[in-house]
Amino acid sequence: MKWMKYTIDTTAEAVDFISSMLSDLGIEGIEIQDNIPLTEEELKQMFIDIVPIVTSSDNKAKVSFYLEPDKNSEALIAKVREGLKEIANYVDLGTGKISLSETEDKDWMNNWKEYFKPFRIDDTIVIKPTWEELNDAKPDDLIIEIDPGISFGTGSHETTKLSILGIKKYIRPGDSVLDAGSGSGILSIIAKKLGAGKVLGVDIDPAATKSSIENASINQILASKWDLENESKIPDSEVCFATGNIIEDNGIRSRIGKGVYDLVVANILADVIIPLSHIIKENMRKDAIFICSGIINTKENEVRAALEKNNFTILEVNRMGDWISFISKN
Repeated sequence: MKWMKYTIDTTAEAVDFISSMLSDLGIEGIEIQDNIPLTEEELKQMFIDIVPIVTSSDNKAKVSFYLEPDKNSEALIAKVREGLKEIANYVDLGTGKISLSETEDKDWMNNWKEYFKPFRIDDTIVIKPTWEELNDAKPDDLIIEIDPGISFGTGSHETTKLSILGIKKYIRPGDSVLDAGSGSGILSIIAKKLGAGKVLGVDIDPAATKSSIENASINQILASKWDLENESKIPDSEVCFATGNIIEDNGIRSRIGKGVYDLVVANILADVIIPLSHIIKENMRKDAIFICSGIINTKENEVRAALEKNNFTILEVNRMGDWISFISKN
């Protein structure tokens, strides 16, 4: 269905007041645009670092909300105008102008799928969404199908590409692989397709575990869920996914196996890789490979220092755009 989009021109300092007022009127789905940088706390809640963006000191902001195009809208907008007048009594509201536009008739929950098309990691590895056709397949292509949903990566981000290329270069037939922060399961699936023996993907989000198992099935891989809280032994399956915090829970690190992994891949935040590098060695075999990605270039030196401090031998430093991947040996 089509929606009416109302946008209020205001100031950054009035945004919270306006948001609260709209919420009190029963208006949900508020969209805010401003030039205020994210706080340290907000950054910690993100699952990927962001490229620093230089913004102006402009105090202007916009608050948008959406309503169904019915006859009751006018009465509600009148209440919004009254609320704005009241807010203007104790904060700089800016112009307070309300502009109206009509959205396109689209399925917003699935609109992102329009932009996820098949793409090549290299000459042979192809990532394809389940709903798309692949018209240029080659006989030797390794085609990975994925339905990431709206919460997990598609594999197109530079950090994931760096991880995949690292896995392809260093994995050996029969290797035992640990995917720390498995997300949609794409790296675990590719590791298995490239010849891994046992693969374990662990993520702190239970939704990731569910998504990983579904994506493995799409790629004709039978994957099991490992309940780390209630099952002390890993299921007898070549690919398993589990929910847990490897860094904070020593019990989990013991259960997943110490000194057993030939290759560990972690495509996560630099601030998570740093403490992970301190403890993950106990789960790795001698001379095992540690591939870490998801590192914004501004944190390259911090991650390098952590790896060297924890006696990893850095074999490669690979770059793609603003992102860094380290490949190290235990």
